Amino acid sequence: MVESTNIYAMECLQANLAAHGAVFFAHYQTAGKGQRGKTWSGEPGSNIAMSVIVDCSPFSLTNQFPLSVMVAVACHDLFNKYATDDTFIKWPNDVYWRDRKAGGILIENQVRGDKWNAAVVGIGMNINQTLFPEGLKNPVSLKQIMGKDHDTVAIAKELCEYLEIRYVQLKNGGFENLLAHYNTHLFKRDEKVRLKNNSAAFYCTVKGVSKDGDLLVADGPKDSFRFGEVEWEMNIEC
Repeated sequence: MVESTNIYAMECLQANLAAHGAVFFAHYQTAGKGQRGKTWSGEPGSNIAMSVIVDCSPFSLTNQFPLSVMVAVACHDLFNKYATDDTFIKWPNDVYWRDRKAGGILIENQVRGDKWNAAVVGIGMNINQTLFPEGLKNPVSLKQIMGKDHDTVAIAKELCEYLEIRYVQLKNGGFENLLAHYNTHLFKRDEKVRLKNNSAAFYCTVKGVSKDGDLLVADGPKDSFRFGEVEWEMNIEC
């Protein structure tokens, strides 16, 4: 049990006690971290809650989206293996099964000067939990999909294997193919959705995500949005 695998991993990284490939797995977090200041909570022993240290020195600090794509694709690889082709990547990097959230990713960076030294990649994935807090709008677990328990540690190890495969692909110049996979499995692609920009809600059609991480749409107030500019409506949690 730890407060947060991301906090612990970052502390180890800052103290030079861990490097690329180090994995921190917890059966329970008392204060798991989610995107944009949200928390990530889970039933003790039922899910994946882990953080991985990634060497980012080969990548550009001014364009961090490729790392996000790489991690999202690796998580999709894993969940799709078990939950079939109803698994999607929700922009920017959540894992969805049909219209329900199965996992989330939080990336925190270590920057030294003008160099991107490393990142702590936090991943939360619902595996065996079947009862969730009322405040969560649309969670789903692998057990709910498949009807049986899974070994969370074994699946976490599998996820690490996918992460390494996709990391090597990114490092070797494979971002274009990673982005193509990401867009092929993009949540709500070519579907009309309701988004909200500040207090104004509108409908548009999701077309894809650009190499810079912008959500590309048609029939909206403009053709693209950066992360943080819009929120999903229709009972879909960002």
